[in-house]
Amino acid sequence: MFPSWLHALSIASLALGFVCAAVAVVDLRRHPPHMAIMGAVWPATALFAGPAVLWLYFRYGRMNAHEAMAHAKHGGAKPHAGSATPFPVKVAKGALHCGSGCVLGDIIAEWLVFLAPAVAVWFGWHSLFDDKMYAAWLLDYVLAFLFGIAFQYFTITPMRDLSPSEGLVASLKADTLSLTAWQVGMYGFMAFAQFYLFGRLLGHRAEADTPEFWFVMQIAMVCGFATSYPVNWWLVRAGVKEAM
Repeated sequence: MFPSWLHALSIASLALGFVCAAVAVVDLRRHPPHMAIMGAVWPATALFAGPAVLWLYFRYGRMNAHEAMAHAKHGGAKPHAGSATPFPVKVAKGALHCGSGCVLGDIIAEWLVFLAPAVAVWFGWHSLFDDKMYAAWLLDYVLAFLFGIAFQYFTITPMRDLSPSEGLVASLKADTLSLTAWQVGMYGFMAFAQFYLFGRLLGHRAEADTPEFWFVMQIAMVCGFATSYPVNWWLVRAGVKEAM
């Protein structure tokens, strides 16, 4: 059993994430983003970073609402969203764009492995890995990579007016390092939480059907953002990734 305070804290943190994601969904339906894929990015990342992502969305994300962009173009003016957004914030939005694919991939992978352990076997449990967690991480990465590249593709292809093949190549260049850096931070904290905080201090790990597991996953995602941020800074500066 986990301590009651940790159980309560985990539920509260997860509830806050869900509320923030719901607020983002409602507002995005009222003010659709000019870049449609951001309609998934903001709620997905609000699940783990809650109020911080909501603040970023309402302060800077709303500038890119379709209505604001259309209004500026209709009046013959240049949309001010880009010039009004500081470079560090553009980098943060780019990192969150990458992270949203990681969030979705990790949620699906962890539940798949928990509900159908045979999936872990397909990804190396008992053959490559003695520990099921490592097989889950491999599946995490595969799904996160697929989601991340898809999200990047539907962003970078229309922005640069690329062909499908060119868009895929550009997406791979823009997201592979960023996504890998995110997963490294996420894996690092999850390993610390599962092996030390839960395994050593509390005597047992957290499973995917416990609030405690997803609470530490929220923190792990923040760590993923931290390790991905400098990589995104370099990618945007180098012109490999679009500033958002």
